[in-house]
Amino acid sequence: MKDLFFFESMLVPKIITIVYWLLLLLAAGFGIKSMFSGYGGVTFGKFFMGIAIMAGCAIGARIWCELLIVLFKIHENIKKLAERQV
Repeated sequence: MKDLFFFESMLVPKIITIVYWLLLLLAAGFGIKSMFSGYGGVTFGKFFMGIAIMAGCAIGARIWCELLIVLFKIHENIKKLAERQV
């Protein structure tokens, strides 16, 4: 607990995993909504557009979360180097 209050450990990397799963749920929701929206039921074009939205959003969410994790990994490695120098 002390590490958390004195900023010795980072909280955001732990939260990023939860955010990633929420983004995946949103991607699935938007894809399913696009499949079944409008009139006339599910058509061939709307079905594949929904699949494309789900895949694109899932890949985008993964890339965004990985970039955030990379920033925190860089921070950890720089911190280790600084401690080694002292």
